[in-house]
Amino acid sequence: MTTSSAPGVPGPDCALCPRLVAFRAAQRVAEPAWHNAPVPSFGKLDAQLLIVGLAPGLKGANRTGRPFTGDYAGVLLYGTLIKFGFAHGTYDARVDDGLTLVGCRITNAVRCVPPANKPETPEIRSCGQFLTAEIAAMPRLVAVLALGQIAHQAVLAARGQKRAHYRFAHGAIHALPEGPILADSYHCSRYNTNTGQLTPAMFEAVFAELKRRLMPS
Repeated sequence: MTTSSAPGVPGPDCALCPRLVAFRAAQRVAEPAWHNAPVPSFGKLDAQLLIVGLAPGLKGANRTGRPFTGDYAGVLLYGTLIKFGFAHGTYDARVDDGLTLVGCRITNAVRCVPPANKPETPEIRSCGQFLTAEIAAMPRLVAVLALGQIAHQAVLAARGQKRAHYRFAHGAIHALPEGPILADSYHCSRYNTNTGQLTPAMFEAVFAELKRRLMPS
């Protein structure tokens, strides 16, 4: 697994959010073999594309320690990344599956698993400092893909932009002042795909556009 840190990354016992700290402590008792800590970003800092999700899944990234690894969302995300040349190898839902990212980095708006997969507003704001530092530490960053509205809003906050000026919409591409561009997609969660809110074709269309912009033929 190729993982690199950025300035201001939360430590394994980050205490910023009391509710998340308590939930993390409970999970460490219940599942001591799991990661149960803030999940680090996956990919290199010199990537041109940063993908921002919501938060680690309880039995996904919170268990494995790698974003979108071990739950349904990772199957669609990593399969799509491989198809469009943003990843090489085979996704096998394990941190040692040998999968590598190509010009791409993956993180979450909130780095710790929240109860019921629902971070609260103060937690999103507290964790925003890490996203701000991460974006600032990526010298070749051209595009950020926000998976869902909360990630979209977190990116805007990290760039000091107002929500009203950049409405979330699946497939939208926003040109932020001084960059990067911000692309939107519905989150690749099982709920969204099962309800038809997001289809694989819709998801792939977003990556096709990003590939066109980042990897021109």
